[in-house]
Amino acid sequence: MKHKFIVGENVYFTASNVARPAASGIYEVIRLLPTEGDDFQYRIKSSTEAFERVAKESQLDVC
Repeated sequence: MKHKFIVGENVYFTASNVARPAASGIYEVIRLLPTEGDDFQYRIKSSTEAFERVAKESQLDVC
C-alpha cells in the first residue's frame, strides 16, 4: 500500500471531535508519515495557523 496524497497537495481535513479540537478546512500536506494501524498519517499545515498537525488519511479528502 502507499499514501493516497503527496507532499504539496491541498487536502480537506475533517476534524475528529474525539481527539484534540481542530479546525476543519483546507490544509497542505507537508510530510508523509508511517501508518498507525491501517491508516496512513500525514503532517499537514493550514495557511491560517502557525503550527502543523498530524492527520490520519481517513480524515482527509481531495479538494
